[in-house]
Amino acid sequence: MIGIDIVKISRIEKMINRFGNRAFRKIFDKDEISLIKHSQTAAGFFASKEAVSKALKTGIGKECGFFDIKIHKDKNGAPYFTLKKEIIKKYNIIETSLSITHEKEYAIAVAIIISSSKKSCKLFH
Repeated sequence: MIGIDIVKISRIEKMINRFGNRAFRKIFDKDEISLIKHSQTAAGFFASKEAVSKALKTGIGKECGFFDIKIHKDKNGAPYFTLKKEIIKKYNIIETSLSITHEKEYAIAVAIIISSSKKSCKLFH
């Protein structure tokens, strides 16, 4: 399952200017906030959470909220995400991958989720 999202960085900057770090607390936990040094990073993390929810085919909402998805960086600075155990179990998730890129005024994220469920694979003959 693949999800993609694009966020205009100026949208995040406007949110920061209007609400300060309070805006972050509605979307990110304290560990994620500690990784955010620039509006580009915040936009990339936001796009990542949206992309993950799209890969799950739920979108952000009742089944999967912002705090059900957590964005991390490995020792080399590469992004990855984790999900709450309930979501991993419900969707039989066995592997995930995340890529974030920034280009001028945009941040784009692509999330891949591999499930052991046959429901996630649609084939035609």
